[in-house]
Amino acid sequence: MQEPSAKPKRRFKMPSAYTILFFIIIIIAILTWIIPAGQYSTDKAGNIIAHTYRAVKANPQGIWDVFMSPIVGMVGNDKTSGAIDVSLFILVIGGFLGVVNRTKALDDGIATIVRRFKGKEKWLIPILMILFAAGGTSYGMSEETIAFYPLLIPVMIGVGFDSLVAIGIALIGSQVGCLASTVNPFATGVASQSLNLTPGDGIGSRALLLVLTTALSIWYVYHYAAKIEKDPTKSYLYEQRDEDRARFLVSTDADQGEMTGRQKSVLSLFGLTFVLMIMGLIPWDQINSHWTFFTTFTKWLTGIPFLGNLLGSDIAPMGTWYFSEITMLFLFMSVVIMFVFKMKESDFIESFFSGMNDFIGVAIIVAVARGIQVVMNDGNISATVLHWGETGLSSMSSAFFIILTYIFYIPMSFLIPSTSGLAAATMGIIGPIGKFAGVAPSLVITAYQAASGWVNLITPTSGVVMGALAIAHVNINVWWKFIAKLMIYLFILTCVFLGIMAIL
Repeated sequence: MQEPSAKPKRRFKMPSAYTILFFIIIIIAILTWIIPAGQYSTDKAGNIIAHTYRAVKANPQGIWDVFMSPIVGMVGNDKTSGAIDVSLFILVIGGFLGVVNRTKALDDGIATIVRRFKGKEKWLIPILMILFAAGGTSYGMSEETIAFYPLLIPVMIGVGFDSLVAIGIALIGSQVGCLASTVNPFATGVASQSLNLTPGDGIGSRALLLVLTTALSIWYVYHYAAKIEKDPTKSYLYEQRDEDRARFLVSTDADQGEMTGRQKSVLSLFGLTFVLMIMGLIPWDQINSHWTFFTTFTKWLTGIPFLGNLLGSDIAPMGTWYFSEITMLFLFMSVVIMFVFKMKESDFIESFFSGMNDFIGVAIIVAVARGIQVVMNDGNISATVLHWGETGLSSMSSAFFIILTYIFYIPMSFLIPSTSGLAAATMGIIGPIGKFAGVAPSLVITAYQAASGWVNLITPTSGVVMGALAIAHVNINVWWKFIAKLMIYLFILTCVFLGIMAIL
């Protein structure tokens, strides 16, 4: 008699970020029945005035409120600003990237650099890591790195390195850029909007962190490459070295022809777009009251008869831009790239909407996460949580608080892998609490995105990490062993940096 086969055990599968956020909304709704309700007084700008907390009538949230919260999170109400402006920006920048990717300018640009450094491949490590870091810090480059591994792995193995060096160049480079995001719309942008700041606030300190972490990462990968170049047995992948050489040493895209003139123009416009965005977001007159060039120039330009009306009489001067202006910038530059590349109108529409489609999930998750804040605010418990924070932090130093914030966001980044969702879900609470500890909201944003970028280097829930390792045939345990010391270095560097910036 044949014995019945045992049923396969069901493995636990981590729920999606949407499900996690929705469960958090439900938990917060339950807490509105338990936590005492309260409010703070605010000034004319809407900022909370410390030591003005008072108890108010409770307003517990029910099933209707739970399911309405993501909708209100998108459009906003009198207590919580909506996420529609940042969600629209995310969609438009997705369309912009879709148009750029259609031209293959980024892919062929990297291939051209690899080809030109043939024989000097070790120098590719700092050059490419800087480029990937620039992509991470400016527009959150992540999934886009997957396309480069089939190109980089054969090159690195061919010159005596291993595939870990190739992964390190693209993955570490891009994620360190995200760790020190300067204007990354999916991290800095969403977090700043949650605190009613411009993404330009704190850009100077984040740029310094970017330089420090990128330099450290370049040194780490370069040192490992130099070590195994001298002694291949030092490679963590030495046992599969022959197998990797047989697997990857094939013709690559590096043998393609030169970039076309149109692609070079697209790359120039791509870089110019982010330069203009950064210039538009930096509050020049707040840095120095005499830096009023853009305001004066814009007023003069719009005052020119006919030309001013043709360009638009309501042009916002650089330094005063917010999400509406930078959304318009990416939309405009998408059209410019279409004409410069001489792209067909049908191809442009297809690539733009294809790019938007890739980011619909990100745009929606911002609204779902904002629903947490909606339930807290409508349930009148946000002020109570802040009051507890104010009471508990009265004797805590600013340096200690910001380091604790950074540590807090590390497990939170595992729980909510979406950087946009994490920012929208937590920044509205953590940012104001930081004020009670004397920490600038922009530094709280830096702590959050530094933790998120740190986690995204190692988390097995990341499709980028697991995808890169799958392409390279590298076990995740080997990757963790390779990157362990760098993770410690980055953690210590970030803690010291945040502590110093909090004191200054």
